[in-house]
Amino acid sequence: MTADIAQPPARRTVRIGGASGFWGDSSVAPGQLVRGGAPIDYLVFDYLAETTMAVLAGARLRKPEMGWATDFVEVAMRDVLADCVARRIRVVSNAGGVQPEACAEALRALARAQGIDVHVAVVLGDDVSAQMAALNAAGVEDTTTGERVPARALSANAYLGAQGIRAALAAGADVVVTGRCVDSAVTLGPLLHEFGWAADDWDRLAGGSLAGHIIECGCQATGGLHTDWQAIPDWPTIGYPIVDVAEDGSFTLGKPPDTGGAVLRAAVAEQLLYEIGDPAAYLLPDVRCDFTQVRIEQVDARTVRVSGARGGPPPTGYKVSATVLDGWRCAGAMVIVGREAPAKARRTAEAILARTRSLFQARGLADYTATYVEVLGTESLYGPRARPGAADAREVLMRVVVDHADRKALELFAREIAPAGTSWSPGTTAPGSMAGRPPVVPLIKPFAFVLPRDAVAVRVLLEGDELPPAAAPALPAPTAAPPVPPPEAVALPAEAVELPLVALAWARSGDKGDIANIGVVARRPEWLPWLWAALTPEAVAGWFAHLMTTRRVERFHLPGIHALNLLLHGALAGGGPRSPRLDPLGKGMAQMLLDMPVKVPPRIAAQAAQDAGLAHH
Repeated sequence: MTADIAQPPARRTVRIGGASGFWGDSSVAPGQLVRGGAPIDYLVFDYLAETTMAVLAGARLRKPEMGWATDFVEVAMRDVLADCVARRIRVVSNAGGVQPEACAEALRALARAQGIDVHVAVVLGDDVSAQMAALNAAGVEDTTTGERVPARALSANAYLGAQGIRAALAAGADVVVTGRCVDSAVTLGPLLHEFGWAADDWDRLAGGSLAGHIIECGCQATGGLHTDWQAIPDWPTIGYPIVDVAEDGSFTLGKPPDTGGAVLRAAVAEQLLYEIGDPAAYLLPDVRCDFTQVRIEQVDARTVRVSGARGGPPPTGYKVSATVLDGWRCAGAMVIVGREAPAKARRTAEAILARTRSLFQARGLADYTATYVEVLGTESLYGPRARPGAADAREVLMRVVVDHADRKALELFAREIAPAGTSWSPGTTAPGSMAGRPPVVPLIKPFAFVLPRDAVAVRVLLEGDELPPAAAPALPAPTAAPPVPPPEAVALPAEAVELPLVALAWARSGDKGDIANIGVVARRPEWLPWLWAALTPEAVAGWFAHLMTTRRVERFHLPGIHALNLLLHGALAGGGPRSPRLDPLGKGMAQMLLDMPVKVPPRIAAQAAQDAGLAHH
């Protein structure tokens, strides 16, 4: 285990603990941060992603009172609410999902049951579903596909900023519950309140937003998902992140005492790149962030310092994420063992599809709207990059994903998975080993578009009473970030050596809809020009051609952390809830890229070998 975070500097800072990276994160985080010996001022939770909003919309479809992240109340706050009140730690969470008032009321009920006096505020206004018919009639289009937005939606939520959270805290809220806001807003809101930053303190707003971006995914800031995972100690006790933010927007990052994980410059750099697009124009409701000149310094073994974020006026509208019911989906799976297992698995999948299509036809049902077959254990996601031996696997998981407009058709499909256990391939496991009949679930289709700011009215309720609306700040027109020049050009010598990218770089990947993002950080600053020369958009598109519906790859330079960011368009089979892949969010794409061969001069190959030797020792 590593030591505790450094004590805050003498200047005034605000200390914020990030207790959740998604709905389903570990229950140990709140107690670790509240009672772990590193005093914090705020405890913040990020629960929402595009996929999570689709799940919550589906939950509300089944039970109207649901649609919020129940873990926040039933697990996290049940454990630490009394301690937060006693220690004067304020809480901000976007656990409200598509039902923030229901979430807040559940929290109040918990407080009453525990005999705790707590003031709960709710930030509303993100739900714009009532406007969908008018937006459809006006011809508003999805920003990615150009398709007209639906007239009716399961959910439609604008990504709000931090000003509503700021107002709630200023009015005396102990806990602030929001619906959809940008992930970093749960951190920026407390900073706006504590420091009194103006709406046009662009650099400070960018720095505070970056602090939120770094901790919004929990342990991903403290060694989780790090490329060099072998070097991260004590996974079971990994520490959740704490940022100590200064008034100028710079911050240090650490974790509670006597916890596992590690606070490393490289891991924080990976997280900076996670799920961003153009690093010079990371667009948020409160500020346009420019992260290209950010510096990440290893202060000591327990602390990293982050500074240099720059900001500018935000966009003139709010991004809106909407969902619509687009039929039904079912995914069946069986394990198949023995010689030629991949071939047996594929034939089994084909037989299931053929039989069910015949049954559909006999019953007057339409064909599937989509089918997808994966044979896991054969490196199927790698396509032509799979190792030759992968095709000889002797135990595989056959997975068949099907979509249909009629739920009854998929209920029939779900029944026809089990007969494979006794009908076809030898080595097929008993049906009961795969947890029974697969469920038929709603197929949620996401949309994204932009709504003018004046079409979204942010409201704040404190214990049921609405606060007077704050005057919307007059925002100047958005400005373009100055272009970032590429690294210096390099030429390969005749005696170049080929190494896998992982020997030269760290990398992390994520998603935004159907776009995969892969951030690549040079292990040594002087190696970045060679990475830039190798990872051209054309080369990266070729490496992932089997997964992409386009050949479009964008590339961006971050000289401050000696890194580049890649955006792969059409790489996730629709992305999020639309994608039938077992990796719909592109989490494995950085790992796949790290196998890509890169040519470098012999001296760099020697340095890489030396660094690898030191790491092993």
